[in-house]
Amino acid sequence: MDYSLIGKIQKAKEYAEDPARVTFNSLKVEFRGDSDIYTISLGPDGWHSTDRGFQKYGISPHVMAMERLFGPMLKREPLPYAPGQNVVSDVEKAKKYASEPHRITILAFNARFRGDHNEYTINYEDGTWFCDNPYFQTHGVCSHTMAMERILKGMVKPNVPARTPIAD
Repeated sequence: MDYSLIGKIQKAKEYAEDPARVTFNSLKVEFRGDSDIYTISLGPDGWHSTDRGFQKYGISPHVMAMERLFGPMLKREPLPYAPGQNVVSDVEKAKKYASEPHRITILAFNARFRGDHNEYTINYEDGTWFCDNPYFQTHGVCSHTMAMERILKGMVKPNVPARTPIAD
């Protein structure tokens, strides 16, 4: 039994209670709206979405929902409302969507995670996890990736590290 893992699990629970420890550098999701599925991404130059409303106004209820859900982890101001945008309807939709995180499937992200002693980089892409934490390097899991799983519950595939065979 790896007793150090028990401590990592407890630390992950504590970390997950403070999502402000996380800063998304990039994020790509599939968002199931009421009438279509959109790809939404966040990068150094801001948000992008395949949503027609976003293409027209530079903002949409889907992006607004993402800002609500991930606000403490974005470290950026929400997008401003746009002239001509149906603000009341979009705010209502965004509120509804933010309460329904099952609409979101995270495809990829790159994030910085501030632990108690150091800051680490976590990458996720198509169900594959990576963290530059030394414990992750040797065990395929760490308190930071476990915390991210808790924070993003249902939106990411769980990290299932390969088991190391037990020596005879």
